[in-house]
Amino acid sequence: MKQQTVLTKRLTEGRCDERLITALRAVSGELGLDPVGARLLRNVNNAVFQLARDPVVIRLVTLPSYVPRASLAVAAATVFAEHDVPAIRLLPGVRQPVRVGEHVATVWQSVPPTGPPPGGAGLAGLLRAVHAVPLPCRALPAWDPLTDFDNRVRHTTAMAGADRDFLLCRSAELASAVANLRFALPTAVLHGDAHVGNIIPGSDHPVLCDFDSCAVGPPEWDLTPVAVSSVRFTRPAAHLRDFIDTYGFDVRDWDGFEVLHGIRDLKLIAGVFPRAMSSPAVQAEFDRRMACLRAGRLSDRWRTVRR
Repeated sequence: MKQQTVLTKRLTEGRCDERLITALRAVSGELGLDPVGARLLRNVNNAVFQLARDPVVIRLVTLPSYVPRASLAVAAATVFAEHDVPAIRLLPGVRQPVRVGEHVATVWQSVPPTGPPPGGAGLAGLLRAVHAVPLPCRALPAWDPLTDFDNRVRHTTAMAGADRDFLLCRSAELASAVANLRFALPTAVLHGDAHVGNIIPGSDHPVLCDFDSCAVGPPEWDLTPVAVSSVRFTRPAAHLRDFIDTYGFDVRDWDGFEVLHGIRDLKLIAGVFPRAMSSPAVQAEFDRRMACLRAGRLSDRWRTVRR
């Protein structure tokens, strides 16, 4: 009882509900790990926990539409390990994804974030390593940036019908537009959600994490998040400049960038989709971004909010 009380207290402080506590205990118990004192790192599409007593990170799937992404993350991590891409590694000796009853998770070796904060040059270097993975890479699917988004929209019960209809219509427009693009760079393995928040500054060198969107497709997509973030969020100008200089290509100069910008905007608004227990700040930011998309404003600043 004492251990459960400590666990519940720590996870409540991290805005965690009883369902996630139950899932974490079930997965940890299946693997012989100790969940007591676990820290909730984030809870957007996955609930990510750092265990206190084992050097392990557990990522619990929280949305039914994201269950297939757990298998994708395992496949991508395997590819990256085979080709020495600097990235987090799966916990060895465990069949993954881990399934315990209704719970699905992936389990990773912990990387202590003890290095210097990542910047644009570091991200560009990591992406060059990802894009250099040899093709064909049959372990990964073809790039499809909008199907998962559409599924999330349809499965989000706390969203107003008018907002749902608008987002699905906008997604369909962008799907048609992207199908007609001519990409400048050769097809490559993609990270799929390439921003500094998906880098861990390890003690030896930075490593990539979060492989739920990995695919084979146009590298321009991996170069888009940094360019969009320089518009939508407050980022130092040097971050984008260093990123472009290190990678060697400015996606903003390519004539298809506005389409990818639109798709990235949808991905960003998905991060603040309303939930039954959303905070007023999350709801306000969702409303702000929806108003911006409806008006077609590509340069408005958005705010970062925590779930």
